[in-house]
Amino acid sequence: MAKPAGKVDAHATVSHAFYEQPLNERMRTFLRLEFLYQQMLYNSEREANWATRTTIATLLEVLAILSRGDVRSEVHKELDHQISVLRKFQSQPEVDSGRLDTVLRSLVESRNAVAAIGTQFLRPLKDSVFLNAIKQRSAIPGGTCEFDLPEYSHWLRQPLPRRQQDLVRWIDEIRPLCDAATQVLWVIRESAQSVDKVATNGMYQHTMRKDVNCRLLRVCLINDSMLFPEISGSQHRFTVRFLEWSTTDCRSVQTSCAVPFQLTVC
Repeated sequence: MAKPAGKVDAHATVSHAFYEQPLNERMRTFLRLEFLYQQMLYNSEREANWATRTTIATLLEVLAILSRGDVRSEVHKELDHQISVLRKFQSQPEVDSGRLDTVLRSLVESRNAVAAIGTQFLRPLKDSVFLNAIKQRSAIPGGTCEFDLPEYSHWLRQPLPRRQQDLVRWIDEIRPLCDAATQVLWVIRESAQSVDKVATNGMYQHTMRKDVNCRLLRVCLINDSMLFPEISGSQHRFTVRFLEWSTTDCRSVQTSCAVPFQLTVC
């Protein structure tokens, strides 16, 4: 069953909204990490203890993702791949060598940082008695309220600078990997150009050439449009359906209109 594209680009211009769809498991993991990482950093700077609660909850979600499979190895492999691809452009005269060197240097630094954290980088978080208590109670609806975790409630009442001492320490354990995943996604997004397309009767179908390695789709619409895309498919072919949204009480339906949009195959 098709699922709605899961991301609106936070850096999009006011006039446009970008919706993204990963086409393989690596990109799916990276997008989820990026989403959670941005949310975690945003809330970690807010003084309200509700924001700190959200920071901790998001940190535990990131930890759950990083604990499944070898995400560190996947990020390292992707960095190696992007570095290899970009180095092939160094000999081409029409390339902006200054910008290319800057991007390459940044990718190499990220690769070195990911390598430096080692395979046991999650151990301090996994061994934290404080975080483990919150994690165990989080599985219960309302399980982190004051009478369940009085120590947690006491910590949340501390001034923001005191809370941030611990937050920064915990976030720093995963920062190199999350920064690298975010950087890789930026390079992938920048590696392709958008193309104007039209969805006839609200539907667009696309078959990839066999020599194209597609991993991420981006659909761009006018920001005030009452439409949103639903994307389904694989690395070989995909379908974009544009649905009309009215209210949360009504089910969205596919539009019958021709929909102009921009498509980026990354």
